[in-house]
Amino acid sequence: MLLTITTTAAPATDLGFLLHKHPDRAQSFEQSFGTAHVFYPEATGERCTAALLLDVDAQALLRARTSVSSPDFSLAQYVNDRPYATSSLFTVALGRVFRSALRGSCRARPELARTPLPLELRMPAVPCRSGAERARALFEPLGWTVDAEPVPLDPGLPGWGDSHYLSLTLTGTVRLSEALSHLYVLLPAMDGSKHYWVDRSEVDKLLRAGGLPGTAPRTAVDGPSAAGEATPSASAPEAPGEDGDGTDGPDADVGWLAGHPERDWITRRYLNRRDAYVRTALARIAEAEDLAEGDGADDPAAEEAETAPPAEGHDERVPTLAEQRAGAVMAVLEAEDATSVIDLGCGSGRLLARLAADRSLTRVTGVDVSVTALEHAHRRTCRGCDPGGGRRHRPLPALTGGAVGANGAPPRPELLVGSVVYRDRRFSGYDAAVLMEVIEHLDPSRLPAMEESVFGAARPRVVVVTTPNAEYNTHYEGLADGSLRHSDHRFEWTRAEFARWADRVAEQYGYRLRRLPVGSEDPETGSPTQMGVFVR
Repeated sequence: MLLTITTTAAPATDLGFLLHKHPDRAQSFEQSFGTAHVFYPEATGERCTAALLLDVDAQALLRARTSVSSPDFSLAQYVNDRPYATSSLFTVALGRVFRSALRGSCRARPELARTPLPLELRMPAVPCRSGAERARALFEPLGWTVDAEPVPLDPGLPGWGDSHYLSLTLTGTVRLSEALSHLYVLLPAMDGSKHYWVDRSEVDKLLRAGGLPGTAPRTAVDGPSAAGEATPSASAPEAPGEDGDGTDGPDADVGWLAGHPERDWITRRYLNRRDAYVRTALARIAEAEDLAEGDGADDPAAEEAETAPPAEGHDERVPTLAEQRAGAVMAVLEAEDATSVIDLGCGSGRLLARLAADRSLTRVTGVDVSVTALEHAHRRTCRGCDPGGGRRHRPLPALTGGAVGANGAPPRPELLVGSVVYRDRRFSGYDAAVLMEVIEHLDPSRLPAMEESVFGAARPRVVVVTTPNAEYNTHYEGLADGSLRHSDHRFEWTRAEFARWADRVAEQYGYRLRRLPVGSEDPETGSPTQMGVFVR
């Protein structure tokens, strides 16, 4: 198995700083299944190439198995592609040998770790039964130019056709840590068959490598999860970030996995089609998605994808919990004949887009503390607001400073920078207000201020509040007992706790209250989301 990494960013030999491997020395790293070698075929100021060569010991790989009860028993254990194809074995070595580079950690050149570099990655044999088009669909959305050529079964016998292996070359300008994380996740997904037992720790590894915020590194690799499989502590990959060098990588930005058009396919394949883990991973991706886009702490829309993705080969798609929740809010607003709505804590505008598209609403406004989040909301909801025409956008300040539309009316939707914990005259005059997955992002001590701002000062006729049901968290595999669904949540309430809070607020401010479940209900734990509808 071979990977070469080439850069032409002068001085090109700085690649050695990022990889933490000196260009003048060849180094070897023992693995439980063979030896990984790092060397530099070329190293000049103009061009530098680092190579990772994995020499797999087939006998050592066989000895790592503790039982003959696995599907690989018999001849397949001795005759397979593991020594040659860039598969999950290779990502194990990649994660260990280039651990600091994956993390984006470089004490000697910290600014270089944050700088996109012109890179060329070459791998001569990548298993991908879905073919070259799949490889392009996976890497091109990440900014790579993809050259994927099928490897013939036998060059001397062209009539035999092509194998399911690709000679893959990726060219692009990206940060080295991102480039390695793309390989760390996408190579096993393309292969679709890991050599080690997949347990719930794989969910965290996937999310960390996918760039999602709020995924703290583990301190140790878990032990074996099932008899008859390779021991994870010996041959499973360590997650990017388990460096132990006491340095932090660059701050998390938009996680590339959350925004990838093939994220469901990637997640399913990376987790070996383990449905429970896939549901958990997609739930956490959806929960963190808008926060990763930079919307501060209050984007309600991208929450748990509580339902499973469609099975491969089927087109039917089950609505995610985030979609069910937004649909439930829209249904309540329609039932209450709301004519104008303010979305408090709109984040990047997922619900706001649905509100703006509803022509029965005469006025729609989104509020968030984060200008970055409002930028995302603006681009999501705008259909070409620049007077010059086309689909160009006016700068956001033009839409948050009292601008008017072409007919003299406020733009649709209006976007305001503000916070629900402060009284604001701009929040008044609306028929309905929505706080969808917002209150759990507030410190409990700030809840009274929010209540006074929304229910006391703004005082809309209808207020819709949704928040997670803590009792339902037991259904999320990989979420430890007592843990919250997202690192930014300050609390999560049980149904009884939410009922006490909602009853008190309704009585104090003169509202009638009804509580509704959102999402599939469990007889014991209830629904994943709980909703309160306050009407006066």
